[in-house]
Amino acid sequence: KSLGQNFLKSKAAVAAMVAAGDISKNDTVVEIGPGRGVLTEALLERAGRVLAIEKDAGLAEFLREKFATEIENKKLILICGDALDFDPPQILSQLIEVSPLSIERGGTSINSIKYKVVANIPYYITGLLFRRFLEDVSRPERVVLMVQKEIAERIVARDGKESILSISVKVYGTPRLIQKVHARYFSPQPKVDSAILAITGIASPFKNRAEETRFFDVLRKGFAHKRKLLKRNLGCPETVLKECGITPKARPEEVLLNQWLCLSKKL
Repeated sequence: KSLGQNFLKSKAAVAAMVAAGDISKNDTVVEIGPGRGVLTEALLERAGRVLAIEKDAGLAEFLREKFATEIENKKLILICGDALDFDPPQILSQLIEVSPLSIERGGTSINSIKYKVVANIPYYITGLLFRRFLEDVSRPERVVLMVQKEIAERIVARDGKESILSISVKVYGTPRLIQKVHARYFSPQPKVDSAILAITGIASPFKNRAEETRFFDVLRKGFAHKRKLLKRNLGCPETVLKECGITPKARPEEVLLNQWLCLSKKL
């Protein structure tokens, strides 16, 4: 509880997360905060390899005993530490040659190592994890996370209103709310309901880091005062808005991803 982790008890929710991950024996899955290993167990049944990162030392020891056979067979790689301090592709690259599930890569770069992220994460690191996995060069193929329901709804913009968070995710992939999960299915029970969020088609539209930085600078400036008109926040002429298909009276929450990308290239 001190680390913000709420253990998932629902087998149906676990099954939904695994299904959303579209996991096969060819997949390497990264799990953050495995806790007591309920989701880990389901992932091991479907994936070729699971890399689990657990911050709590006591739980890590519990998992070592529970999955001793899988660890010995290198089907499960368990690391005790903070997920934000580790680079999954870097870890996996060191294990490629010793894994019976791998094939000769002939000098394949770390950035090309394929993996998926499926996890029930502590809510307080949600934003940090999105940045960690989506903005990094070595992005996962797919991300499936259990997050706070309100955050999931904001990311998919269920009310039709975009935000910095929703655009920041959509610029790298397609988010989809899989299902809601009531608070009673967790221990200890949180004060809010949760939801399973899947992000697919993950890739970067930017040619370089400068282009990426420019996009987020424009995005933050555009949302500086979300109740004001976009043109006032950006201080740009209406001709630029028109070129990007944006009406002069548009507010930041009404602007779509492709229009933000257009603005970042013209401002």
